[in-house]
Amino acid sequence: MALEHLSLAITDGVAVVTLDRPPVNALNSAVMAELGEVAASLSGRRDLRGVVLTGQGKAFVAGADIGQMADLTAEQAHAFAAQGQVVSRAWENLPMPTVAAVNGFALGGGCELALCCDLILAGPKALFGQPEVKLGVIPGFGGTQRLRDRVGTPRAKELIYTGRSVTADEAVALGLALSVEEDAVAAAVALCHKIGRNGPNAVALAKRAMDETASLGIDAGLAHEAALFGACFTHDEQTEGMAAFLEKRRPTFGDR
Repeated sequence: MALEHLSLAITDGVAVVTLDRPPVNALNSAVMAELGEVAASLSGRRDLRGVVLTGQGKAFVAGADIGQMADLTAEQAHAFAAQGQVVSRAWENLPMPTVAAVNGFALGGGCELALCCDLILAGPKALFGQPEVKLGVIPGFGGTQRLRDRVGTPRAKELIYTGRSVTADEAVALGLALSVEEDAVAAAVALCHKIGRNGPNAVALAKRAMDETASLGIDAGLAHEAALFGACFTHDEQTEGMAAFLEKRRPTFGDR
């Protein structure tokens, strides 16, 4: 897999994917195609315990490439948004935990990309926002949906209607980011290792239990949770985990 705008490094079961398209890692069709390729390559990896997504330089992703978008027709803009949404869903649907390490600007498409990850850790200079209305358009890569789900409808509407930016501290206060970290990438990798000490099959099923029921009512969600709980008992991970508890030792979990 030849990558021009991304790098991929895997160490001790944690993958770090870094966007590197100077000066601000703006998303164009080529970058999104590479993001899709990387997601596809990671989705089947049974050895991974977590994935960290970050950006090189002063930005996570400062937004979609305005130069590419400026002269699009309505049909081309629709296709561009659809491409971004397909890539976003590919990242959202990765079976292992994903953490966005946001060290700088995460605006527009950058904020939308971060929202595809399970968790967001912010560096001290991180800045989040959906400023699309200032350009006469709306978020097109899932921002109207995922920001609403992350911070609630009234706050998402305020942020999208005004297009204002949110600092790292406010992002944490709103529930957009989990915490502010001096080194967001190192903290994200450490978090993946902490998660990775638990049963990887159980973590993956817990992710499914939450993600696959987001649009369902409570009864359907509970039924799905119970089914996945039962599925845990078909895996040797449950046998090992409970045996280790009873024997007062640390469990040894293999690959999913």
